[in-house]
Amino acid sequence: MTLFEHRRAEIAKRTAPLAARMRPRTLSEVVGQDHLIGEGRALRSVIESGHLPSMILWGPPGTGKTTLARIIAALSQSHFETLSAVTSGVKDIRRVTSEARDRLGSNGLSSVLFIDEIHRFNKSQQDALLPDVEEGTITLIGATTENPSFEVIGPLLSRARVFTLRPLEDDDIRGLISRALIDVLSGIGESNVQVEDEALELITVIAGGDARIALDSLELAAWAAESEEHDGTPTITKIIVEEALQRQARYDKAGDSHYDTISAFIKSIRSSDPDAAVYWLARMIDAGEDVMFIARRLVISAAEDIGLADPGALNFAVACQQGVHLIGLPEARILLAEATIYLASAPKSNSAYSAINAALCDIDKNGSPPVPLHLRNAPTRLMKEMGHGEDYKYAHDFEGGFTETSNLPEAREDARFYHPRDQGYESKIAERLIRWWKDRYR
Repeated sequence: MTLFEHRRAEIAKRTAPLAARMRPRTLSEVVGQDHLIGEGRALRSVIESGHLPSMILWGPPGTGKTTLARIIAALSQSHFETLSAVTSGVKDIRRVTSEARDRLGSNGLSSVLFIDEIHRFNKSQQDALLPDVEEGTITLIGATTENPSFEVIGPLLSRARVFTLRPLEDDDIRGLISRALIDVLSGIGESNVQVEDEALELITVIAGGDARIALDSLELAAWAAESEEHDGTPTITKIIVEEALQRQARYDKAGDSHYDTISAFIKSIRSSDPDAAVYWLARMIDAGEDVMFIARRLVISAAEDIGLADPGALNFAVACQQGVHLIGLPEARILLAEATIYLASAPKSNSAYSAINAALCDIDKNGSPPVPLHLRNAPTRLMKEMGHGEDYKYAHDFEGGFTETSNLPEAREDARFYHPRDQGYESKIAERLIRWWKDRYR
């Protein structure tokens, strides 16, 4: 690095946001992810082994995905390249992988390619990564806030390990704030600013497990405190935090925090109260809640609480989730409101939820008896000779497409898991089952 480049880097470091300046440089400085990088944990073992696989880091914003990628690359002594899926395309991928190939061939230096928001790459862009990931030309580290099972293509996902990062706990956020307050080199320690307890709690609540929001909010509040300070020590108060961020805390720690509010939202839907459900939805949107988190909870509610009383509710909720993912805020609020009102107004049944739980409980208690012979697959002659598929009755050969058969293991043939409710569409399901199975569903 030239003297000019070094000076430019130093200036950039001083003018960078507090969250960037306070970025951890070692694994020991990373907070909130002990389940991955604590002693003996999965990701730490992988890093220490020296055999770095391609991986997907999945977690909410501000949990350290980029930070972990940089630390991993530094510990592996690899060349580190980064691309953003928002601004990069196939051409950029080919340039990076070509340079990685040359680097590996000329001096044996391996390369780590970090792709932020990898879920924004389309199929052809993800396909372009496959050959070099498979051959080991690059070690891919992708970061995503979306479920990789849905957003990353199967072939790429099968060649990478998925590590899930968790939102930071409140104590982790407080620790980061305290560290920034006393750090003279990278933090705001030289300003000697103090933080009142109420202000600290407010910043912690607003952060919602996101380190970036916490530190950037702290920095903004510190500037406001310094500008207002006339005598003595600049102090960040709750009022300063609210004014600096142009908002009041919508989630208070005492009763309606992140998890309490989503709980109130779902329970209002379950209670068939669209007014309350829309109110809690508005509270979450106003507080800056992740709209995809809300949409996912609507999908769960459609299956758990409405269920077979209105099977179309699940399609409705999934369509909402896809629409929210497509358009984002501010318009996404309309989709969320429509789905919320539909689900809250729909007939309710948790029979599917109860049935799968009862079946799992039965398996846990009674083990897994063998599949009855007549239900087994018989693709080979030997299997047929062993009785696989014998006496199986093909339902479509019978009037009405139904014939009564025994489909449970003999030891569990009397077990009942599904209990249809007399609500909405499910009452029709109950009628069919009673007609087919007579006494079983009466």
